[in-house]
Amino acid sequence: MHLRTFGKTGRKVSEVGLGTWQLGGNWGDVPEETALATLRAAVDSGVNFLDTADVYGDGRSERVIGRFFRETRLPLFVATKLGRSGTPGWPKNFTRAAVRQHTEASLQRLGVDALDLTQLHCVPTDVLKQGELFGWLGELQKEGKIRGYGASVESMDEAAWCLDQPGCASLQIIFNIFRQKPIDTIFARAKQQGVALIVRLPLASGLLSGRMTKGTQFTADDHRTFNRDGQAFNVGETFAGIPFEKGVELADGLKRFVPANETMAQFAIRWCLDFDAVSVVIPGAKNPDQARANALPSDLPPLPKDVHEQLRAFYRERIAEHIRGPY
Repeated sequence: MHLRTFGKTGRKVSEVGLGTWQLGGNWGDVPEETALATLRAAVDSGVNFLDTADVYGDGRSERVIGRFFRETRLPLFVATKLGRSGTPGWPKNFTRAAVRQHTEASLQRLGVDALDLTQLHCVPTDVLKQGELFGWLGELQKEGKIRGYGASVESMDEAAWCLDQPGCASLQIIFNIFRQKPIDTIFARAKQQGVALIVRLPLASGLLSGRMTKGTQFTADDHRTFNRDGQAFNVGETFAGIPFEKGVELADGLKRFVPANETMAQFAIRWCLDFDAVSVVIPGAKNPDQARANALPSDLPPLPKDVHEQLRAFYRERIAEHIRGPY
Protein backbone atom coordinates (compact mmCIF):
# COMPACT_ATOMS: atom_id res chain seq x y z
CA MET A 1 0.00 0.00 0.00
CA HIS A 2 1.43 3.37 -1.04
CA LEU A 3 1.08 6.44 1.15
CA ARG A 4 0.27 10.01 0.16
CA THR A 5 0.57 13.26 2.09
CA PHE A 6 -2.82 14.43 3.32
CA GLY A 7 -2.56 18.01 2.12
CA LYS A 8 -1.35 20.73 4.44
CA THR A 9 -1.76 18.46 7.50
CA GLY A 10 1.44 16.65 6.56
CA ARG A 11 -0.05 13.33 7.72
CA LYS A 12 0.77 10.25 5.66
CA VAL A 13 -2.31 8.23 4.72
CA SER A 14 -2.89 5.13 2.65
CA GLU A 15 -3.91 6.13 -0.86
CA VAL A 16 -6.77 3.62 -0.60
CA GLY A 17 -8.87 4.08 2.50
CA LEU A 18 -12.16 2.59 3.62
CA GLY A 19 -15.51 4.32 3.43
CA THR A 20 -17.81 3.08 6.20
CA TRP A 21 -21.26 4.30 5.17
CA GLN A 22 -22.22 0.68 4.59
CA LEU A 23 -21.17 -0.29 8.12
CA GLY A 24 -23.93 1.99 9.39
CA GLY A 25 -26.53 -0.11 7.61
CA ASN A 26 -27.52 1.92 4.54
CA TRP A 27 -26.40 -0.76 2.08
CA GLY A 28 -28.28 -3.58 3.73
CA ASP A 29 -27.46 -4.76 7.23
CA VAL A 30 -23.84 -5.64 8.05
CA PRO A 31 -23.55 -7.54 11.37
CA GLU A 32 -21.14 -5.93 13.81
CA GLU A 33 -18.72 -8.86 13.81
CA THR A 34 -18.62 -8.73 9.99
CA ALA A 35 -18.01 -5.00 10.17
CA LEU A 36 -15.10 -5.52 12.57
CA ALA A 37 -13.65 -8.25 10.36
CA THR A 38 -13.93 -5.89 7.38
CA LEU A 39 -12.05 -3.18 9.24
CA ARG A 40 -9.36 -5.70 10.22
CA ALA A 41 -8.99 -6.93 6.62
CA ALA A 42 -8.62 -3.37 5.36
CA VAL A 43 -6.00 -2.49 7.96
CA ASP A 44 -4.13 -5.74 7.34
CA SER A 45 -4.02 -4.71 3.66
CA GLY A 46 -2.29 -1.45 4.55
CA VAL A 47 -5.29 0.86 4.94
CA ASN A 48 -4.87 3.50 7.65
CA PHE A 49 -7.58 5.98 6.60
CA LEU A 50 -11.22 5.46 7.60
CA ASP A 51 -14.07 7.74 6.61
CA THR A 52 -17.29 7.79 8.62
CA ALA A 53 -20.08 10.17 9.70
CA ASP A 54 -22.29 10.70 12.70
CA VAL A 55 -25.38 9.96 10.61
CA TYR A 56 -24.22 6.56 9.29
CA GLY A 57 -26.60 4.22 11.07
CA ASP A 58 -27.36 7.01 13.57
CA GLY A 59 -23.84 6.68 15.00
CA ARG A 60 -23.44 2.93 14.47
CA SER A 61 -20.52 3.28 12.07
CA GLU A 62 -18.61 5.48 14.53
CA ARG A 63 -19.38 3.11 17.40
CA VAL A 64 -18.06 0.12 15.45
CA ILE A 65 -14.88 2.03 14.60
CA GLY A 66 -14.59 3.05 18.26
CA ARG A 67 -14.78 -0.60 19.31
CA PHE A 68 -12.16 -1.47 16.69
CA PHE A 69 -9.91 1.26 18.13
CA ARG A 70 -10.28 -0.09 21.66
CA GLU A 71 -9.52 -3.65 20.61
CA THR A 72 -6.54 -2.89 18.35
CA ARG A 73 -4.99 0.43 19.47
CA LEU A 74 -3.75 1.00 15.93
CA PRO A 75 -2.55 4.44 14.71
CA LEU A 76 -5.34 5.17 12.23
CA PHE A 77 -6.53 8.41 10.65
CA VAL A 78 -10.31 8.69 11.08
CA ALA A 79 -12.29 11.33 9.23
CA THR A 80 -15.86 11.88 10.35
CA LYS A 81 -18.63 14.29 9.34
CA LEU A 82 -21.42 16.32 10.86
CA GLY A 83 -24.43 18.27 9.68
CA ARG A 84 -26.94 15.63 8.63
CA SER A 85 -27.91 14.19 12.00
CA GLY A 86 -31.61 13.82 12.77
CA THR A 87 -31.04 15.35 16.21
CA PRO A 88 -31.90 18.20 16.32
CA GLY A 89 -32.18 18.03 12.51
CA TRP A 90 -32.21 20.67 9.80
CA PRO A 91 -31.94 23.64 10.14
CA LYS A 92 -31.13 23.45 13.87
CA ASN A 93 -27.99 21.41 13.07
CA PHE A 94 -26.39 24.57 11.74
CA THR A 95 -25.85 26.42 15.02
CA ARG A 96 -22.71 26.78 17.11
CA ALA A 97 -24.31 24.72 19.87
CA ALA A 98 -25.27 21.88 17.54
CA VAL A 99 -21.84 21.75 15.90
CA ARG A 100 -20.29 21.44 19.35
CA GLN A 101 -22.87 18.86 20.43
CA HIS A 102 -22.28 16.70 17.36
CA THR A 103 -18.50 16.95 17.76
CA GLU A 104 -18.68 15.86 21.39
CA ALA A 105 -20.94 12.95 20.43
CA SER A 106 -18.50 11.76 17.75
CA LEU A 107 -15.61 12.00 20.20
CA GLN A 108 -17.53 9.82 22.63
CA ARG A 109 -18.58 7.21 20.07
CA LEU A 110 -15.08 6.95 18.62
CA GLY A 111 -13.49 7.00 22.07
CA VAL A 112 -10.80 9.56 21.21
CA ASP A 113 -9.63 12.84 22.72
CA ALA A 114 -9.49 14.66 19.37
CA LEU A 115 -10.94 14.01 15.93
CA ASP A 116 -8.35 13.75 13.16
CA LEU A 117 -10.72 15.41 10.69
CA THR A 118 -14.27 16.74 10.81
CA GLN A 119 -16.09 17.45 7.58
CA LEU A 120 -19.27 19.39 6.92
CA HIS A 121 -21.55 16.70 5.52
CA CYS A 122 -23.06 18.02 2.27
CA VAL A 123 -24.83 20.87 4.02
CA PRO A 124 -27.12 23.17 1.98
CA THR A 125 -25.17 25.50 -0.29
CA ASP A 126 -26.66 28.65 1.20
CA VAL A 127 -25.73 27.53 4.73
CA LEU A 128 -22.22 26.55 3.63
CA LYS A 129 -21.59 29.92 2.02
CA GLN A 130 -22.61 31.87 5.10
CA GLY A 131 -19.22 30.80 6.45
CA GLU A 132 -20.27 30.45 10.07
CA LEU A 133 -19.86 26.66 10.14
CA PHE A 134 -16.20 26.84 9.18
CA GLY A 135 -15.72 29.51 11.84
CA TRP A 136 -17.20 27.28 14.53
CA LEU A 137 -15.06 24.35 13.42
CA GLY A 138 -12.07 26.66 13.70
CA GLU A 139 -13.01 27.33 17.31
CA LEU A 140 -13.12 23.60 18.04
CA GLN A 141 -9.74 23.18 16.39
CA LYS A 142 -8.24 25.86 18.63
CA GLU A 143 -9.68 24.01 21.63
CA GLY A 144 -7.97 20.80 20.51
CA LYS A 145 -11.17 18.85 19.94
CA ILE A 146 -10.46 18.47 16.21
CA ARG A 147 -7.11 18.48 14.42
CA GLY A 148 -8.44 19.60 11.06
CA TYR A 149 -11.64 20.36 9.20
CA GLY A 150 -13.00 20.37 5.69
CA ALA A 151 -16.17 19.67 3.76
CA SER A 152 -17.86 16.92 1.83
CA VAL A 153 -19.55 18.63 -1.12
CA GLU A 154 -21.91 17.80 -3.96
CA SER A 155 -20.90 20.31 -6.62
CA MET A 156 -17.74 21.85 -7.99
CA ASP A 157 -19.19 25.29 -7.26
CA GLU A 158 -19.28 24.36 -3.56
CA ALA A 159 -15.77 22.92 -3.81
CA ALA A 160 -14.44 26.14 -5.36
CA TRP A 161 -16.00 28.19 -2.54
CA CYS A 162 -14.39 25.96 0.08
CA LEU A 163 -11.00 26.40 -1.57
CA ASP A 164 -11.33 30.12 -0.84
CA GLN A 165 -11.52 29.42 2.90
CA PRO A 166 -8.02 29.49 4.46
CA GLY A 167 -8.83 26.95 7.21
CA CYS A 168 -10.14 24.27 4.86
CA ALA A 169 -7.81 21.26 5.05
CA SER A 170 -9.74 18.85 2.84
CA LEU A 171 -12.53 18.38 0.34
CA GLN A 172 -14.47 15.20 -0.17
CA ILE A 173 -15.88 14.85 -3.68
CA ILE A 174 -17.62 12.32 -5.90
CA PHE A 175 -15.06 11.33 -8.51
CA ASN A 176 -15.02 8.31 -10.77
CA ILE A 177 -14.95 7.38 -14.45
CA PHE A 178 -18.60 8.43 -14.65
CA ARG A 179 -17.97 11.86 -13.03
CA GLN A 180 -14.80 13.49 -14.37
CA LYS A 181 -15.63 17.19 -13.96
CA PRO A 182 -13.25 17.69 -10.97
CA ILE A 183 -10.24 17.12 -13.25
CA ASP A 184 -10.87 20.39 -15.06
CA THR A 185 -12.34 22.45 -12.23
CA ILE A 186 -10.52 21.93 -8.92
CA PHE A 187 -7.62 19.48 -9.17
CA ALA A 188 -4.87 21.96 -10.03
CA ARG A 189 -6.01 24.50 -7.47
CA ALA A 190 -6.42 21.98 -4.63
CA LYS A 191 -2.95 20.62 -5.28
CA GLN A 192 -1.42 24.10 -5.39
CA GLN A 193 -3.10 25.10 -2.10
CA GLY A 194 -2.31 21.87 -0.27
CA VAL A 195 -5.95 20.93 0.21
CA ALA A 196 -6.38 17.17 0.48
CA LEU A 197 -8.93 15.54 -1.83
CA ILE A 198 -10.90 12.57 -0.55
CA VAL A 199 -12.60 10.65 -3.34
CA ARG A 200 -15.90 8.98 -2.49
CA LEU A 201 -17.96 6.64 -4.69
CA PRO A 202 -15.03 5.57 -6.90
CA LEU A 203 -17.16 2.60 -8.00
CA ALA A 204 -20.39 4.60 -8.51
CA SER A 205 -22.32 2.57 -5.90
CA GLY A 206 -21.04 -0.64 -7.45
CA LEU A 207 -21.86 0.07 -11.09
CA LEU A 208 -18.16 0.23 -11.92
CA SER A 209 -17.62 -3.24 -10.49
CA GLY A 210 -19.02 -4.43 -13.82
CA ARG A 211 -21.05 -7.14 -12.09
CA MET A 212 -24.49 -5.57 -12.24
CA THR A 213 -27.19 -6.22 -14.79
CA LYS A 214 -30.39 -4.30 -15.46
CA GLY A 215 -32.19 -6.94 -13.41
CA THR A 216 -29.98 -6.62 -10.31
CA GLN A 217 -32.07 -6.17 -7.16
CA PHE A 218 -31.10 -4.61 -3.81
CA THR A 219 -32.66 -4.94 -0.38
CA ALA A 220 -35.33 -2.45 0.67
CA ASP A 221 -33.00 -0.75 3.19
CA ASP A 222 -30.22 -0.26 0.61
CA HIS A 223 -29.97 3.30 -0.73
CA ARG A 224 -29.58 1.81 -4.20
CA THR A 225 -33.25 0.86 -3.86
CA PHE A 226 -34.76 3.85 -2.09
CA ASN A 227 -32.64 6.66 -3.56
CA ARG A 228 -31.87 5.62 -7.11
CA ASP A 229 -33.76 8.67 -8.42
CA GLY A 230 -32.99 11.01 -5.53
CA GLN A 231 -36.07 10.25 -3.45
CA ALA A 232 -34.23 10.48 -0.10
CA PHE A 233 -31.15 12.69 -0.74
CA ASN A 234 -29.01 13.99 -3.59
CA VAL A 235 -29.34 11.65 -6.55
CA GLY A 236 -25.61 11.99 -7.25
CA GLU A 237 -24.83 9.88 -4.18
CA THR A 238 -26.44 6.82 -5.80
CA PHE A 239 -25.04 5.43 -9.05
CA ALA A 240 -23.20 8.76 -9.58
CA GLY A 241 -26.51 10.34 -10.53
CA ILE A 242 -26.93 8.19 -13.65
CA PRO A 243 -30.21 6.27 -14.15
CA PHE A 244 -29.49 2.68 -13.11
CA GLU A 245 -30.29 0.96 -16.41
CA LYS A 246 -28.21 3.49 -18.37
CA GLY A 247 -25.39 3.07 -15.86
CA VAL A 248 -25.32 -0.69 -16.40
CA GLU A 249 -25.18 -0.11 -20.15
CA LEU A 250 -22.33 2.41 -19.82
CA ALA A 251 -20.39 0.14 -17.45
CA ASP A 252 -20.66 -2.68 -19.96
CA GLY A 253 -19.23 -0.32 -22.58
CA LEU A 254 -16.19 0.35 -20.39
CA LYS A 255 -15.23 -3.30 -19.98
CA ARG A 256 -13.11 -3.30 -23.13
CA PHE A 257 -10.65 -0.90 -21.45
CA VAL A 258 -9.98 -3.16 -18.43
CA PRO A 259 -6.54 -4.85 -18.47
CA ALA A 260 -6.68 -8.63 -18.69
CA ASN A 261 -5.16 -9.15 -15.24
CA GLU A 262 -7.47 -6.76 -13.36
CA THR A 263 -11.08 -6.73 -12.23
CA MET A 264 -13.18 -3.82 -13.40
CA ALA A 265 -13.43 -2.52 -9.82
CA GLN A 266 -9.65 -2.51 -9.47
CA PHE A 267 -9.35 -0.78 -12.83
CA ALA A 268 -11.83 1.92 -11.73
CA ILE A 269 -9.99 2.56 -8.46
CA ARG A 270 -6.61 2.59 -10.23
CA TRP A 271 -7.98 5.21 -12.64
CA CYS A 272 -8.74 7.50 -9.68
CA LEU A 273 -5.30 6.92 -8.17
CA ASP A 274 -3.58 7.96 -11.39
CA PHE A 275 -4.38 11.60 -10.55
CA ASP A 276 -1.82 13.00 -8.15
CA ALA A 277 -4.22 15.65 -6.83
CA VAL A 278 -6.13 12.80 -5.17
CA SER A 279 -5.04 12.18 -1.57
CA VAL A 280 -7.12 9.09 -0.78
CA VAL A 281 -9.85 7.02 -2.42
CA ILE A 282 -12.46 5.56 -0.05
CA PRO A 283 -14.33 2.63 -1.61
CA GLY A 284 -16.74 0.91 0.75
CA ALA A 285 -16.68 -2.78 1.64
CA LYS A 286 -19.29 -4.97 3.31
CA ASN A 287 -17.00 -7.93 3.99
CA PRO A 288 -13.29 -8.74 4.36
CA ASP A 289 -12.88 -10.05 0.80
CA GLN A 290 -14.13 -6.77 -0.65
CA ALA A 291 -11.82 -4.79 1.64
CA ARG A 292 -8.79 -6.78 0.54
CA ALA A 293 -9.71 -6.52 -3.15
CA ASN A 294 -10.20 -2.75 -2.92
CA ALA A 295 -6.70 -2.30 -1.50
CA LEU A 296 -4.97 -4.09 -4.39
CA PRO A 297 -5.07 -1.24 -6.96
CA SER A 298 -2.45 0.66 -4.95
CA ASP A 299 0.11 -1.86 -6.20
CA LEU A 300 -1.09 -1.91 -9.81
CA PRO A 301 0.77 0.10 -12.45
CA PRO A 302 -0.77 3.35 -13.71
CA LEU A 303 -3.02 3.03 -16.73
CA PRO A 304 -1.45 3.94 -20.09
CA LYS A 305 -1.86 7.49 -21.35
CA ASP A 306 -3.88 6.38 -24.38
CA VAL A 307 -6.38 4.58 -22.11
CA HIS A 308 -6.84 7.77 -20.10
CA GLU A 309 -7.44 9.69 -23.30
CA GLN A 310 -10.00 7.15 -24.50
CA LEU A 311 -11.81 7.23 -21.15
CA ARG A 312 -11.98 11.03 -21.29
CA ALA A 313 -13.53 10.82 -24.74
CA PHE A 314 -15.97 8.11 -23.57
CA TYR A 315 -17.03 10.38 -20.71
CA ARG A 316 -17.60 13.41 -22.92
CA GLU A 317 -19.38 11.55 -25.70
CA ARG A 318 -21.45 8.98 -23.84
CA ILE A 319 -21.64 9.68 -20.11
CA ALA A 320 -21.79 13.41 -19.23
CA GLU A 321 -25.27 14.05 -20.61
CA HIS A 322 -26.83 11.45 -18.30
CA ILE A 323 -25.56 12.86 -14.98
CA ARG A 324 -28.29 14.23 -12.71
CA GLY A 325 -28.10 16.30 -9.54
CA PRO A 326 -25.66 19.02 -8.41
CA TYR A 327 -22.36 18.58 -10.22
